[in-house]
Amino acid sequence: MKTLPITMDEDWFIKVPAITLSFWIVKIMCTTVGETGADYLAVNAGLGQGMTRALMATLLVAALIWQLRTPRYTPWIYWLTVVLVSVVGTQITDLFTDRLGVSLYVSTPVFALLLAIVFAVWYRVEGTLSIHDIVTRRRELFYWAAILCTFALGTAAGDLATEALHLGFTRGAVAFGMLIGLSYLAWRLGGNAVLTFWIAYILTRPFGAALGDLLTQAKAYGGLGMGATWTSVLFLSVIVALVGVEQYTVSDRDLERTLDRSNAVR
Repeated sequence: MKTLPITMDEDWFIKVPAITLSFWIVKIMCTTVGETGADYLAVNAGLGQGMTRALMATLLVAALIWQLRTPRYTPWIYWLTVVLVSVVGTQITDLFTDRLGVSLYVSTPVFALLLAIVFAVWYRVEGTLSIHDIVTRRRELFYWAAILCTFALGTAAGDLATEALHLGFTRGAVAFGMLIGLSYLAWRLGGNAVLTFWIAYILTRPFGAALGDLLTQAKAYGGLGMGATWTSVLFLSVIVALVGVEQYTVSDRDLERTLDRSNAVR
């Protein structure tokens, strides 16, 4: 009996998760952890901004290489990369604002322009911006470049709204949450799925940052005073639980698919 090679269908190679409620919950929590985690390492752990930036950038490069070398979507590797992108994106904005003295009124449109350029080149080369079509190495590189820009832009826009424009943490979280809700409503009413996805994705960063500041900052500054440590631990626990469930589900589904294909070629 001759054994034929198993032909994998296209969805085997898709490198990003399905867009579900769990996806948005984990994404928002990752953005919050990016905000609180960077503060914890730099301040509470005493590493300082320079050491924190170097450490997180190194870990991000390692995780991204791992993600790119993985042949299919693996939840824990993907979300680890997202968390690290969130931290590094936050630090990029903080570097421009705090260290180099670049105004948020300048950095916000600059990051928006960089994101627009990434999208323009991505669309020109690939003809699509849909994350459902991340099935090649080149598209995945465009995807992660866009993700990094969304985190940097979201951090700058969030700080601009809550600090420079004095919106505050509570009103900032409510305002960005409402904008996310409006983008969802626009999609439900027939709006372009790719456009509304990316708008909501960008908005989750300032929403998560405002939420993180609301939870961690002292009550005297308008926060709830939970602190960066407890907030990071709480949100990381939820992220690990949700990603763990997804990892189990994906692994189980892949095993069933492999068994089905093995039986089919016997």
